[in-house]
Amino acid sequence: MKKLLFIILFFPIISSAQINTSEIKIARDNYGVPHIFAPTDAQVAYGLAWAHAEDDFKTLQFPTLAGKGMLAQLNGKDGATIDYVVGLLRTQQTAKEKISTLSPDFLKVVEGYVAGINAYAAKHPEEILVKNTYPIKVEDYLSSVLLSLSVISGVDGVLSKIFKGEMPGTSIPKGSNAFAFSSLKTKDGATYLNINSHQPLEGPVAWYEAHLSSEEGWNMLGGLFPGGCTVFVGTNENLGWGHTVNHQDKIDVFQLTMKDTKSNLYKFDGDWLELEERKVKMKVKMGFLKIPFSKKAYWSKYGATLKTDNGVFSVRLGANQDVRGIEQWYRMNKASNFDEFYEAMEMVAIPGFNTVYADNNDNIFYVDNGKIPFRNPAYDWKGVVPGDTSATLWSDFHPLKDLPQYFNPKAGYLYNSNNTVFRATAPEENLKPEDFDPTMGYPTNNNNRSVRFAELIAQYDKVDYEDFKRIKYDGQYPSKFYFPTDINALMQLDSKAYPSISKEIELLKNWDRKSGIENIGAGFFSLFAHEVYKSYGSKEMIVSEAEIVGLIEKTKSFMMVHFGTTEKPLGEVQKLVRGDKAIPLPNLPDVLAAMYSQEWKGGVAKGVAGDSYIQLVKYEKGKLPQIESVNCYGASNHPDSPHYDDQMELFVNKKTKKMTLVKEEILKTAERVYSPE
Repeated sequence: MKKLLFIILFFPIISSAQINTSEIKIARDNYGVPHIFAPTDAQVAYGLAWAHAEDDFKTLQFPTLAGKGMLAQLNGKDGATIDYVVGLLRTQQTAKEKISTLSPDFLKVVEGYVAGINAYAAKHPEEILVKNTYPIKVEDYLSSVLLSLSVISGVDGVLSKIFKGEMPGTSIPKGSNAFAFSSLKTKDGATYLNINSHQPLEGPVAWYEAHLSSEEGWNMLGGLFPGGCTVFVGTNENLGWGHTVNHQDKIDVFQLTMKDTKSNLYKFDGDWLELEERKVKMKVKMGFLKIPFSKKAYWSKYGATLKTDNGVFSVRLGANQDVRGIEQWYRMNKASNFDEFYEAMEMVAIPGFNTVYADNNDNIFYVDNGKIPFRNPAYDWKGVVPGDTSATLWSDFHPLKDLPQYFNPKAGYLYNSNNTVFRATAPEENLKPEDFDPTMGYPTNNNNRSVRFAELIAQYDKVDYEDFKRIKYDGQYPSKFYFPTDINALMQLDSKAYPSISKEIELLKNWDRKSGIENIGAGFFSLFAHEVYKSYGSKEMIVSEAEIVGLIEKTKSFMMVHFGTTEKPLGEVQKLVRGDKAIPLPNLPDVLAAMYSQEWKGGVAKGVAGDSYIQLVKYEKGKLPQIESVNCYGASNHPDSPHYDDQMELFVNKKTKKMTLVKEEILKTAERVYSPE
């Protein structure tokens, strides 16, 4: 009775008139992956929200709380930082202002998704983490989208550095891979696509797999993040794509000239203008209490503004100005050929991500996508820019045609591993940096994965499908290390000069640079890499011989304390952990099949990021694609579910599960078919 009263009082019936839930069918396959079938796209979105909430409502609430500026009520001071950023970037205000820019058909999709979340919350109030979170509005949802797109653009790293008084710049994520082969490179004449984003294995940016299928032409299988109302990477009947994080210049920092330290007056084109000032109000959890708290946020002509001991700075980016990024993914989902896909990409509403594409017409395509402004070339945009003149105040963005891109290269392959767009195919076909606007800030760096891919692909005139998979699952470093923190000095060490660690030096120098679970060199290197990261993070620097020696000594000491030896195979010092289950985990940082780990217990590390959701697709003209996929854990985040950890062995053994887009096949073999309650 209390539950019913809660629903009546706090959850107005917003879905029954619009969404006929009896027409929505959620088919759970043998791995618990939801396949959602319904007449309309809006109903499918409702079903996706319901199914995802069934599997992981707890995680789904984090982006919702962030978008509403309520995370501090759950996470205390840490949440307050995010709530303040929401107020600083004005995501809630922009969501209200920009909702009209969404197409009517997509707005129905968002409304369906929001209705599904609200319905689940109403049915399960005991699972709600913070009172008064639900029901949410479309504007709340869009606020969370704007925050996510801003983080994708690197605003978190920039704000953090401004607060610390450091030179602003974007943080570099761990990495991802995507590559496509056309018939020019494949022995069987098919087209291959590897979708292999590297993400945290758990949490609000971990992959969730779903299949979305409506009678309005939506039939997409792939991965999305919690809060996604559409698939972000994956394939439909005709085409698919993968994303990798890119590092062109998507965000700028401007230093304002203030009249004095007391007022809010800043100089602009010779006039003194006043900063807009408002209070960001929060409730911060402290023990059993929620303490009201407010902090001033400022806004200039450039955008969000921070007052610091080192000056007053404004941050400007496209990501918090355009709410249509989520609609662009939906349009990509529903494209049936390359022209329609390219038209969706021309929205340039997704603020970042390399996009590597393939289809059943043997097209392959790669664009280093970004919402990049037209900037005044008279200024140096690599650092802080003067914030006192309209000459630096940009407002328009480069269209898609301006961005570096490749279509059907003669070499028959395209790839990206978070490396430079100017190394994406055969050397003679690569684009040249000087052909693009230098203010766009496209980097020219490579990394271990990109160099290793080039080494591997050079060995093949043409590849078969097993070769394609071997390349994807390769776990070996190239002949030289290409970490930002240069550790190549270790290869020059004379073990005789350091008798206390001579065995460990020889172990590293003679290591075959592979990262299988039985590999002893990989076991030592994994813990050595932890010491490097603890000492230097991801700084771009050369580590000296003396520093390398110190790191090896620390690694030896750590291993002797915890293992009694420095000769442990990787699978004994690194595990894939889920609940009480821990199994040997292969791979190392920045190999193609990348894995990043952190100390867990007893000296053993557990995987926390890297390979997570993998989808491999084979396209042939006139046929449905052949699809295989795997997730690092399983479809459910509930420990009592059989699908909590049922993909772990597949994942570590480099195996996959066969998937299909055919409704009849799915319904025939589904372990359960039902409608949302």
